[in-house]
Amino acid sequence: MRKTFLFAVLFILGISTSQAQSLKFGVKGGVNFANYTGGNVDGMDFNNITSYHAGVIAEINIFQNFSIQPELLYSTVGSELDGLGDQIKNELGYLSLPVLVKFYLTENKLSLELGPQASVLVSERNEVDAGDSNTFDFAVAGGLSYKITNGLFISGRYAAGLTEPKKDADVKNSVIQFSVGYMF
Repeated sequence: MRKTFLFAVLFILGISTSQAQSLKFGVKGGVNFANYTGGNVDGMDFNNITSYHAGVIAEINIFQNFSIQPELLYSTVGSELDGLGDQIKNELGYLSLPVLVKFYLTENKLSLELGPQASVLVSERNEVDAGDSNTFDFAVAGGLSYKITNGLFISGRYAAGLTEPKKDADVKNSVIQFSVGYMF
């Protein structure tokens, strides 16, 4: 399934690139406020962790106010589990591929971004031995972006996980991201 998804994304990007009026590349990075949402783990409460994300992006202009924005990010998410007398921090590092449609609400300044995000687990840091994480995560992401100058931009996004990051817990990843970036 992962290979099929990756092939579909690359195929769409290939078609889009050949028909696009312009193609820009850039870099971005910022802060994550991550937590688990949904079910529960016996006697545990979930607390936010503050982490980061960084990577490369592209913007493929399809129409005047419509673009596709694929990104390749390293992003750390997870939660701090509070219960049973101790706090346990669970930090998961993902290589994420969001592919967002971008609708400009104002003339090349403010935009709305929506789309799927597929992630592969590349690192896991736990304060206890808990190697029970799933290696694939799928989410839906949405947010706003604002171009300060022709190259410099800021953005805010929420990504809601649709799959369970842990095999033995009925929870989902949830992350709010604030970014700053530059398009070349």
